Amino acid sequence: MAIICWLPRSIGLFLTLFSVQLNKAIARSPSCRYARGMTKDEDFEIFLMTAPGLESALCAEVRLKGFKQPKTVSGGVILRGGWPEVWRANLWVRGAGCVLARLDSFHVIHLSQLDARARRVPWSSVLRPDVPVRVEVTCKKSRIYHSDAAAERIETSIRETLGAPCSPDADVLIKARIEHDVCTISVDTSGEALHKRGYKEAVNQAPMRETMASLFLQQCGYDGSEPVLDPMCGSGTFIIEAAEIAARLNPGRARSFAFEQFANFDAEAWQRMREVKSMRTPVARFYGSDRDAGAITMSRANAARAGVADYTEFRHCSVSDITPPEGPAGLVIVNPPYGTRIGDKDKLTPLYRALGQTLKSRFTGWRVGIIASEPSLAYATGLPFLPTEAPVLHGGLRVTLYQTGTLA
Repeated sequence: MAIICWLPRSIGLFLTLFSVQLNKAIARSPSCRYARGMTKDEDFEIFLMTAPGLESALCAEVRLKGFKQPKTVSGGVILRGGWPEVWRANLWVRGAGCVLARLDSFHVIHLSQLDARARRVPWSSVLRPDVPVRVEVTCKKSRIYHSDAAAERIETSIRETLGAPCSPDADVLIKARIEHDVCTISVDTSGEALHKRGYKEAVNQAPMRETMASLFLQQCGYDGSEPVLDPMCGSGTFIIEAAEIAARLNPGRARSFAFEQFANFDAEAWQRMREVKSMRTPVARFYGSDRDAGAITMSRANAARAGVADYTEFRHCSVSDITPPEGPAGLVIVNPPYGTRIGDKDKLTPLYRALGQTLKSRFTGWRVGIIASEPSLAYATGLPFLPTEAPVLHGGLRVTLYQTGTLA
């Protein structure tokens, strides 16, 4: 600040005060905290991704699992915590598609500035020089608009400052989002998408992702204490998710995660976290049926690999032949074929109508949840649906959960 000596006193005083405040702001900024290194006890931003339209449902789950002050944002939920919270989110949360840890955020308007600023990201606090990485960049409403060029600059900064190789096939992924000239850099701590629980080796046509299925179950008010029936079970996703929730099985128990390859990974602490047993024997049972015999074979095999075969039953039958199991009423949830996905909508109307007639005539006392892309197909069931929530993106389509109250 030596230049201040020859400026008018008022301007010099202003710049001195500005410099002090600027230094304080920098000291408080995320980038400065990250520059000091991310320890496992440090507090930073964690982003849990979900399908647009399911943010509120995910936030409710995250809050229920004991994470502090989660808040919904477009495409997911943000919370704050350290690496133990990152590990728990991957292990516990059923509805998240992936878990990102924020590494840095800074203003940037051209590629040379990005190159210089990326070299100051504390890569060594998270990445290992012997583990390959890959970089993905998205640009939106920013002066940097070439995502491939931006990714190349970030890759170069990692390679030249850390020594880690960059490969398009690497398991460790750095994600950068440049929006309104602000670059936010995160590391994907999950690796493979979290709907890949580690037990489903076989799937049928147009499957529902486990993460989405769990949130639809939650939106139907399911808490694990009642039976669940899916009359078009496919590969068994809804039934297996319901059984796992009732048995209190952690969704990430049977798979590995990208964070196990990070420089700050504590294998002993992670092993202790994984060993905590929360399992209980469900009080209810879970039922799937399908007119496709191959789907029933798949469902049984998937349930066995998931460890819930003792609580699930799968039956080969058509929609018109389903009957409620003995015992208390519960929830019927079904993801029927969509007209734009598998067959012509006009041909599907009789299927939806038969489903509705069967449920209305035989399932008194049960609640129903149907996922559909077309209101006309959902209402062809003749079921008394409650007001719907926001549609959800699924496989390039917008689908909606249609729910009933207790059927009379």
